[in-house]
Amino acid sequence: MVHIADPVVHPVAIDALRPTQITVGMREVMAKRTAWRLKQGEKGGDFLGRHMIPVILGPKGRYYVIDHHHLLRALLEEGVENVLVTVVAKLERLEIDAFWVVMDNRGWMHPFDDRGRRRGYKHLPTRINDLVDDPFRSLAGELRVLGGFAKDTTPFSEFLWADFLRRRIKRKRVEIDFEEALQEAAVLAKSEDAAYLPGWCGPTVR
Repeated sequence: MVHIADPVVHPVAIDALRPTQITVGMREVMAKRTAWRLKQGEKGGDFLGRHMIPVILGPKGRYYVIDHHHLLRALLEEGVENVLVTVVAKLERLEIDAFWVVMDNRGWMHPFDDRGRRRGYKHLPTRINDLVDDPFRSLAGELRVLGGFAKDTTPFSEFLWADFLRRRIKRKRVEIDFEEALQEAAVLAKSEDAAYLPGWCGPTVR
């Protein structure tokens, strides 16, 4: 769970926000785009007012997003230009290398690519629009919606599930037949192999 240290709210252009992860699940982005279309107008304004984006104020006064990357990508693709952000920590005095050490140690970044490989901070995209699709992150997101595991406050919990599934299901299967891959993922989610993951619901009792 993100702890908000600074309650001051700032309107910021989405295009100016810096991601702290490399990937998103584009199926989840599409679902959020659809949901947004149903909220446009007065409901849309209320929604944005309730969904402030937690950020870290970093070097050169840049805002680094530490949650809601999928929502931001969806809003950006729907033509929304600005969102409200709230500052969790102010680290603008740090040199860039020290800044990323703090971000990493606080669990405020997830520098893994769409193949599950850890990369250096220089591989992080600089714009929300440059986030890369990871089909296994989409699979993990759909699995949670299906009830395969419970929502959990562990940082990047769905990325942990994505990595678990990546090691057991072929990427081509996810890309070619998502529904079949989802059925396989649902079986794997109930196995003892998944017991270490956040939100694990245990094996089905027969």
